[in-house]
Formats: sequence, C-alpha cells, structure tokens
Amino acid sequence: MAYDLSERLVIGLASSVLFDLEESDRVFREQGEASYRIYQRDNENKPLSTGVAFPFIKRLLSLNELSPNNPPIEVVLLSRNDPETGLRVMKSIEHHELGITRAIFLQGRYPHRFIPALNISLFLSANRQDVDQAILAGHPAGQVLSSGDLDLTDEEELRIAFDFDGVLVTDESETIYQQQGIEAFREYERANAQVPAEAGLLAIFLRKLAHIQMLEKQREEETQGAYRPKVRVSIVTARNAPAHERVIHTMRSWGVTVNEAYFLGGIAKEHVLGIIKPHIFFDDQASHLSATSDILPSVHVPFGQLNQGLVSGEKEATRPGHSLPEENSP
Repeated sequence: MAYDLSERLVIGLASSVLFDLEESDRVFREQGEASYRIYQRDNENKPLSTGVAFPFIKRLLSLNELSPNNPPIEVVLLSRNDPETGLRVMKSIEHHELGITRAIFLQGRYPHRFIPALNISLFLSANRQDVDQAILAGHPAGQVLSSGDLDLTDEEELRIAFDFDGVLVTDESETIYQQQGIEAFREYERANAQVPAEAGLLAIFLRKLAHIQMLEKQREEETQGAYRPKVRVSIVTARNAPAHERVIHTMRSWGVTVNEAYFLGGIAKEHVLGIIKPHIFFDDQASHLSATSDILPSVHVPFGQLNQGLVSGEKEATRPGHSLPEENSP
C-alpha cells in the first residue's frame, strides 16, 4: 500500500534553510560548478552546520513521538542540487539525527511543481524565485531570511507565530486599508466582524498544526498530565479593536484555537516577538521582517498587492531582512 500523505502535516524545504551553505555557495560562485562538485565530494562526510530553520524542523519532527507507527508529520527535502552533489545534505541529515528520509533532487528545476503531489502544507526556501513561483501557482510558501539568533537549546517547546492578513487569510482587508485608509478599513471590519475572512496560503498549515495540538491534548489526558504539550501558536498582527473581532471569529470557524494573540495596532512587532521568541515567524510585509530577522528566524510570505512590486530578480536592497545563500544547482 502506498504511503499516504493526505492526513499528515507535510513540510517541503530546501537544504538552504536547514543547513548553513555559506561556504558551499562561496565555492560555487567564486570557482564554478566543477570545483563545487569536487568540494562537495571531498567534504561528503563532513556534516554541514545547522541553518536558520533547523531548530523549527527539529522540534517539529520530535512531535512524531505522539504516534511513532503512524507519524503525523513528514518533512521532504526538495533540492535544486543533483543527487550526487546533494549526497552531503542527506549525510548531514543523518548526522544530526533528523527524521527526514524522503528527498527529491531536481538539478536546477523548479520545486513548486511537486507541492500538490506531496500534499505539502508549507514550502520553505532561501531562493526567492522558487518561493515566487510557488505562490504564483497558489501554493503555501515562504522565503526564510538570514538570522543571527538560532535557538539550539534542549528546550522542547515549539513556538510558531503568524501575522494574520496576507498570511493566514487573504489580503482583502489589507487592500481596503491601503487603498481607502484606516477609517474605511475599520468600518469594513466592523461590518464584517462575524464573517470569517477568506483562508490564505498558510491556513491549511495552521489547521494541521491545530490537529497536532489536539493529539497532544489527548496524550496529556491519557498520561494524566505526565505529557506536556509542546506546540504553542501565536498570532501577532497590526490589527486592534474593532478589527480584532474578525480574527477571533475566523479562527472559531476553522475550529482553531490559538494560544496567544497580540493585537498591536501599529506597535512594532519586534518588541513583542523579542519576548515570546518564536522559533519561526511568518509575515507578508518586508518592513516588519527587516527588524524581526535580526532577532529570530523569520519567513517572508510574498503574497498579495503589497508584494506585487517585489518580483524575482529585484535589487537586493529591496528585499526584506537579509538573504541566505541559495542552494546551488549544477
């Protein structure tokens, strides 16, 4: 019987977000493809150092202990390398004892084509072009930005934070704010407070996280409190009253209860995020991520009208935060 992914939380990711590829990228850029191949072969048994998304992925995979015989989480490597140059990544995965056994090596081809086939709820890459292609096709994706703060402690809790508009829901309301101003936005949200917002790119990811939280709650009850839930989900949004009510009704309609919500009304998000310290934060606005990526792993979801001017091939100065070295594709 085929291995069924439909009921699992599936993450697809490039090796550029899982490991530090700075040295490999330098060899490729400065010395070319032939030297890059030799370098990767010579260092095949030298494990790569951990990258920005490593703490998030490691903690996420640890949740498979909830059901070892039928793991609820699957992580699939979607690599622009070919199988030979990608072998070092697979050996590094084994070295770091990550439960990742499935991989696709594409030798430079776009990975977004495989997102529906693998039931992927979230695709992460440092390659902006790959993320753009995925989002243009309507798939959930984000560009992981460089960060100087990696939580490699033994703490088991997994904290995930989301912006609301343009990430969990569409940018319908955000568009009204941008085109008509704050008062029109508030009036629209007041009139539609009871109407769930339309699901955005990361809505399915959140719903599947909620299912994992349900499994954790069941384990907690079965063990009479000996098991302590690990997943903690926050919404950190620039909305405030009266626009907060629609957020709550939207979550309720999805059957999702988040642990924390921060309705900041224009207060800089990094002030709050620096306290709650999520292992990953998703936002669609570059202006927010320029500050957060300095203090925690941040992901740009380049969706909607706010990002229409940020196309692949743009100048580096217009990108949010700091870019990671991209995966090479000889």
